[in-house]
Amino acid sequence: MITWLPRDIITPVSDVEHEAVRVAQRALRLEPTGNMDEPTRASLRGLQRFYGLAVSGCLDTPTAQRVDALRPYILGDA
Repeated sequence: MITWLPRDIITPVSDVEHEAVRVAQRALRLEPTGNMDEPTRASLRGLQRFYGLAVSGCLDTPTAQRVDALRPYILGDA
């Protein structure tokens, strides 16, 4: 279970969802704005394509699991 992802996010509507987008943005080395802007969607689509997930640009559970696996390496916690 991904504790930082409250639900599948197409457009964040709460502070918790904006923070979840920021978590993904930091892991993807994007500016952590908390908004599902085009660079965020494009990076999510690239990650989804790379891992053979459904390519939607949405921050869904399978995508969040891949983001979560990258976080220690990208953020230096490995």
